[in-house]
Amino acid sequence: MREVLRRSVRAILWDERDQLVLIKRTKPDQAPYWTSPGGGLEPTDASLDAALRRELREELGAEAERLRQVFLISSPSGKGVSVQHFISCRLIRVEERARTGPEFTDPSRGDYALDRVAVDRLPEVDLKPEALKDFILANTDALLSEFS
Repeated sequence: MREVLRRSVRAILWDERDQLVLIKRTKPDQAPYWTSPGGGLEPTDASLDAALRRELREELGAEAERLRQVFLISSPSGKGVSVQHFISCRLIRVEERARTGPEFTDPSRGDYALDRVAVDRLPEVDLKPEALKDFILANTDALLSEFS
């Protein structure tokens, strides 16, 4: 078994209209792409849920509820693997002015725009990783049923 070199957690974040809340990344000299909010686990994170809540506050100024891990991706990383945990959750509130971190203070990193994407628009969006987009499209009804 290879060593896990990086562990991260990302949200499949749904708003009140059952749209996905994503981050549209625009970097110089690259086509825009979308990603789900989240990031790496830190030693101070007590759990995956705690790490995701911290990341949502930092990246979106957001809070979420009804967190449930639904998907896992691993990929080679150096001499080990990188593991991404995906947690489906419902957005409670967002306050973009409360976002923090170098993403928002260093213009050389490009733009991190909040974007709400209806599921029927998802096929035309370059969501990374591609496996996440495939998972959401194949399981939309099941994911949303958790909020009924």
